[in-house]
Amino acid sequence: MPKLAANLSLLFPQLDFLDRFAAAARAGFRAVEYQFPYAWAQEAVAERARAAGVEVVLHNLPAGDAAKGDRGIACLPQRVTEFREGVGRAIEYAQAAGCARLNCLAGIAPAGARQFDTLVGNLRYAAARLAGAGLVLTLEPVNTRTVPGFYLTNTRQALEALDAAGADNAFLQYDIFHMQIMEGDLARTIERLLPRIGHLQLADVPGRHEPGTGEINFGFLLQHIDRIGYGGWIGCEYNPLGDTSEGLAWAKPYLRQA
Repeated sequence: MPKLAANLSLLFPQLDFLDRFAAAARAGFRAVEYQFPYAWAQEAVAERARAAGVEVVLHNLPAGDAAKGDRGIACLPQRVTEFREGVGRAIEYAQAAGCARLNCLAGIAPAGARQFDTLVGNLRYAAARLAGAGLVLTLEPVNTRTVPGFYLTNTRQALEALDAAGADNAFLQYDIFHMQIMEGDLARTIERLLPRIGHLQLADVPGRHEPGTGEINFGFLLQHIDRIGYGGWIGCEYNPLGDTSEGLAWAKPYLRQA
């Protein structure tokens, strides 16, 4: 049975971030993920997760200033020091909340060898630091419709960077929404890349809303993911089309009773 984690950065948008842990538990989720917890004290984040009884399964490394257009900084040569300082901060948050995985966003940059070399160097650094803390690193390709100019746009590019980094604890984060837009052939690609996938996320296409609102056959795809042996969490990283709770009807077979 697929294991679903609520993405608190997008679900329950009417609530303060710290109140979303309890809301996710009430909705039946046993696990949560979120994008960037750094605006809140790590102790407060960890306490809300414990109080709600949910497992924290993933959050992102610091990715720059979104208000200034940053969508990650891992491939930017001029920001290596900032990236590496952020790794230490992310580890502190992960350890406080008991989170086992941290995701890396490459960012927006023109293609070129210097960006690739910078990304690989940063992946090696992050993976080594995370390994020392017993954590897993993931790397996520992102579609260019949502984030024009993003440096990693498909699984091939991401795997080339991971291969060059050569870290045993570094894996692909496969976001079904992004990869349906950029590659398609979801079922076969996930099956082929299963040993390299450290985390899955979902949203329907084209609107990035819940399953059943777009073109992806999630009834088939989730059964397929289960059948091929994926045992990890699947993050529900979507913008609810309407009321979050009503929109979770699709997920009821996979959630504990609220």
